[in-house]
Amino acid sequence: MAEIRDLRVEIDGRAVVDGVSLRVLPGRVTALVGASGSGKTTTGLALLGEYPAGARVTGGVHVRAGGLVGYVPQHPAAALNPARRVPALLTDIARAQVRQVPLRQRRAAARERVLRALSEAQLPDGEALLRRFPHQLSGGQQQRVVLAQALLLGARVVVADEPTTGQDALTKRRIVEQLTAVAARGIAVVLLSHDLDVVRALADEVVVMRAGRVVESGPAQQVLLAPRHAWTRELLAAGTELPYPAETAARAGRPVLRVRGLTARHRDGTRGGTAVVLRAPELDLYAGETLAVVGRSGSGKTTLARCLAGLHRDHDGEILLDGAPLPRSLRDRGRAQLAAVQYVFQDAHASFDEHRAVVRQVARTAVRLRGADPDTATREALTTLAGLGITEDLAGRRPGRLSGGELQRAALARALLARPRVLVCDEITSGLDTLTRRGILDVLTALVRDRDGLSLVLVTHDLDTAALAHRIAVLDGGTVVEQGPARRILTAPAHPFTASLVARAPTAATRDQ
Repeated sequence: MAEIRDLRVEIDGRAVVDGVSLRVLPGRVTALVGASGSGKTTTGLALLGEYPAGARVTGGVHVRAGGLVGYVPQHPAAALNPARRVPALLTDIARAQVRQVPLRQRRAAARERVLRALSEAQLPDGEALLRRFPHQLSGGQQQRVVLAQALLLGARVVVADEPTTGQDALTKRRIVEQLTAVAARGIAVVLLSHDLDVVRALADEVVVMRAGRVVESGPAQQVLLAPRHAWTRELLAAGTELPYPAETAARAGRPVLRVRGLTARHRDGTRGGTAVVLRAPELDLYAGETLAVVGRSGSGKTTLARCLAGLHRDHDGEILLDGAPLPRSLRDRGRAQLAAVQYVFQDAHASFDEHRAVVRQVARTAVRLRGADPDTATREALTTLAGLGITEDLAGRRPGRLSGGELQRAALARALLARPRVLVCDEITSGLDTLTRRGILDVLTALVRDRDGLSLVLVTHDLDTAALAHRIAVLDGGTVVEQGPARRILTAPAHPFTASLVARAPTAATRDQ
């Protein structure tokens, strides 16, 4: 269906892709794996004829005539128009496909196609989603809407860039099943992924990349079970180095953050109508403690995190910091309150200004929230970024010149410059390769351990990541159904939904039993 021959992409004299060749075959899944910044996305986008601005490109990219290429990006919000509801995004495509249907039947036929595409993309509650705007969907739901667009277009090649990022174990399995079904229809799938479990389940061919070059490629079984290159062996080994549950923290004194009677709502698309999306009667977070919030995509995890940070104000109940109520909106919070509760977004790219250097945006946090002078703030920003693996050269670039993983680390640095009491991290490891993910988790663990009074709210779909926490809160259908010490939740869950999550995604804790 498509072929890349000796592709080289240079930006400012630096090769981000160097001599890459691969063939994309009908009905086959070709997986590109490698660390953040290895050139996977640049290679995948080349199939669409898309390259970074100012890039110098040599080599050849050939797509079979009539072979439409669909793309599912790692950051789906960037591909969705925030001013249009979900049905409008899909109906425009469907209308062009039902022109042969009698005029009176076209609306129903287009709607049927839209709902079928949403169902194929693992969004069976399509009717409810059709009333929402993209920002009212979870990151996982946004990703599946974009996949529905590609399926609705009838793409013959689908480039899926981290399609399971931010997905819980149940939804991840369905996405794997759907992409398998897509390939079974003769569609070529190019999978760009850091998730080695997904690669093992899906890939027919594996291409391992490092620093823009292909270091190893071949049939999936051969590469994954008997890797020849040292870098491939290191990448595979990192996927088995799982975190272990932290010891239960001493819960002394009053909580740093308390949630009491929280009920959050979203507009449901009717005139003035709202729908309850989250109920959290009681949650506590103590100094030096990590609370993991887990659940399926769309369960209310991000809504809870946004309420804590003042980013979602349509809620009842109280959120207290050191016993004092926090205003619902961040616009009403003072400088000290803003600094105290910092939020790291799942979609790091959307949280940066495209036109300013990353280091300037990171340093700005210290200037605005702590009153630091610009020079001091810049030095502190560079030091913090370097500790997270972002060199001075990378820090001086605009966000579009950094990979998704690099931007997530920069977003973490930006939040740390506020010197927060509570750090809210929303799926910040979900778009990272195994090596970088392990490094970020080590950093978070060290921060909570070494910084006096810092507490962490870790929103995640991944129970291996949740195993780092002292305590876990489980959400299902917008309700906190269970909470308690991490080891107890992961080894002896009391609620049936928690038990189903643990059964489908064994963690480091359960593997030790």
